[in-house]
Amino acid sequence: MKKMKIAWACAALAGSTAALAQSSVTLYGVIDTAVTRVSASGAGSRIGLSSGGNLPSRLGFRGAEDLGGGLKAGFTLEGSLGTDTGTGSANGGLAFQRRSTVSLIGPFGELRLGRDFTPTWWNISLFDPFNARGVGTSQAVNNFGYNTVYNSNAIGYVLPEGLGGIFGQLQYAFGEKASDTPNRRQGNSWSGRLGYASGPLNAAVSYATFRQVIGASDTAPVTIGRNLDIANAAVSWDFGVVKPLLYWGREQVKGAPAGANRLDSLLVGATAPLGNGELRATYARYDLHDSADDFRKLSLGYGYLLSKRTQVYATVARLNNKGAATQALSADGLAAVGQTRPEGSSSGVDLGIRHIF
Repeated sequence: MKKMKIAWACAALAGSTAALAQSSVTLYGVIDTAVTRVSASGAGSRIGLSSGGNLPSRLGFRGAEDLGGGLKAGFTLEGSLGTDTGTGSANGGLAFQRRSTVSLIGPFGELRLGRDFTPTWWNISLFDPFNARGVGTSQAVNNFGYNTVYNSNAIGYVLPEGLGGIFGQLQYAFGEKASDTPNRRQGNSWSGRLGYASGPLNAAVSYATFRQVIGASDTAPVTIGRNLDIANAAVSWDFGVVKPLLYWGREQVKGAPAGANRLDSLLVGATAPLGNGELRATYARYDLHDSADDFRKLSLGYGYLLSKRTQVYATVARLNNKGAATQALSADGLAAVGQTRPEGSSSGVDLGIRHIF
């Protein structure tokens, strides 16, 4: 990360050098690009460059100002990068769609306003040995077609540090629909996460509900959407020679007719130091309620550190469908190979370089 003291023009004109010394902005980011090959039975294969095979490629700015009395103001602007093409991921341009928040931070914790990650997403990404990236990702999200990674128009609260290992976050997001429309609650959501991390133990639970987001339509005939609920729990224990991880998650469309309206996921994984790098492995199963259309996934990988900030890595993964399921592996920046045939399989390989700054 590159830290820069900013001499704001207005403060400079006022000659307030003391105030300037209490403000800072940090430039940070990740450049992660991989050679990726994915294949799917009945759909052929594709090879090319992908972005973010181990960590999401991104560019961010983080700033803070000491307000005195233990109070600070802060902000974070963070956008995705398509490092295979040199563009941002928002329609080819750079936008701060990963996070754009302003905060007040003090002994009470942090009050945060803006676009932010959902609390449930942290359990998915932090307890996945592959960081929910590349062909090895757990794929335990977005299976009902709604983005549950980020919330726009969100108010968040984060517990302060120093609570004996306890951490937590609450978040409410506005859908900003007019009050006189049938779908007036569409997009409103609330979520929370509570955990404990001390020594080798890290454990957390989270829950979220997204109002009227599944099957909603604002055009005639208006359709009132159904709620999407997400619950998950995860735990890891670092033994030094190996760190096993366990993740359980459930996504459910509330009030939907009996059938495939609930997805349960279970991931068992581990990381282990080896030489100057780390071995990674996961086995995941995904069960669609009242359906035989399930799938299983096995991922193996190794990352070798060239320095504290630069890593080369390799990942291989295979997904096997059951019943009429047609899931296939994919990668950011590489066009999807397409769905498999029913009960087919999909394989993928990442060979990449990751640099953190």
